[in-house]
Amino acid sequence: MLDLLITALLLILALPAVISAAYLLLATVLSQKPTVPQSRSRTLRFDVIVPAHNEAAVISRTVASLRQVTWPEDKFRIVVCADNCTDETAERARAAGARVIERQNPAQRGKGYALEFAFQASRTAGLADAVVIIDADAEVSPNILEAISARIERGARAVQIHYGVLNPMASWRTRLITIAKGAVHVVRSRARERLGLSCGIRGTGWCVTHELLQAVPYKAFSLTEDVEYGIDLGLAGFRVAYADEADCNAEMVSSEQGARTQRQRWERGRFQLMRSKTGPLLSAALRRRSAICLDLALDLLVLPISYIALLIAALIAVAGVAAPWYSGMRIWLWIGAACAASLMCYVLRGWQLSGIGLIGVLDLARAPGFLLWKLQLLLRGRSSNAWERTDRERP
Repeated sequence: MLDLLITALLLILALPAVISAAYLLLATVLSQKPTVPQSRSRTLRFDVIVPAHNEAAVISRTVASLRQVTWPEDKFRIVVCADNCTDETAERARAAGARVIERQNPAQRGKGYALEFAFQASRTAGLADAVVIIDADAEVSPNILEAISARIERGARAVQIHYGVLNPMASWRTRLITIAKGAVHVVRSRARERLGLSCGIRGTGWCVTHELLQAVPYKAFSLTEDVEYGIDLGLAGFRVAYADEADCNAEMVSSEQGARTQRQRWERGRFQLMRSKTGPLLSAALRRRSAICLDLALDLLVLPISYIALLIAALIAVAGVAAPWYSGMRIWLWIGAACAASLMCYVLRGWQLSGIGLIGVLDLARAPGFLLWKLQLLLRGRSSNAWERTDRERP
């Protein structure tokens, strides 16, 4: 009887670990650098929208970065949406050279509401073919509109450019985040692009055409509004293309306090989407035989790297304790080892693509403590849909 209970426990641990490890290993194998298409013309018009809530400390830097974009000046506008601001965000954005629209609605607070407002303003103005979303703490490479235009010219209606870290060397936390983004945002996105799937939306550095906004209106107001809208596009039958050669790098917090607030928001938002969107995605995948919806569902079900590592560690620990007493348990040790090896390949590929260097390998030694810290945050964190601005650490 005891061996049956242990086997059931091992199966519960192994099933998500195996699915996740296999999915990530496939992404690793397919993560070669993609071919870069070239824009054939420079006629598309863009509104580059910067949603900002009390970002006076950094908004001028972001606008300055956007003004360096290599695109005809009469074909793009920089539009800052100052949402429920109580500081000088609007004034500083105007002084830096951006157009500013202001929104005051204390009852509807959050980035999703700010984007809905800005998208409507852009559509009303009628001067843009597409909108590009850049966070107020980000800097971009000059070629972002060229990269986006090249995909739109080839039929894409939504595009995500590479999302990286602006301050990777600020601390061991930001270096680990950079490695994680190398895995999640580069390895997976390259693989999904190679397979013709949707890379999803990552919060900043993404574009959607007004034509698509009309077909799939923006109604994403959750904690992870970006991922939510990417899923809505997939459910409607549209994929998000990936542009690997352009960058949008955002500032990550290095302090424990700031990281705690940011991580709680991200993790809780993701688990909310898992509960609300996995069923509809799987249903659409089966009903329409949609590989895009199936992949988006798998992407939601694949837990963050830290939780997969905890599952694998628990699988190996339980199997290791039971193996001396029950001969059939050794197979679970091999399954756990295979999952661990697959996850290690994925993480090391993310480290390689992150460009952090050897210091990143040393930082990975902190991973066990980082895993426990994240688990603690998940268990005791609070949930809120309000726009909780992350504290900036430098001007």
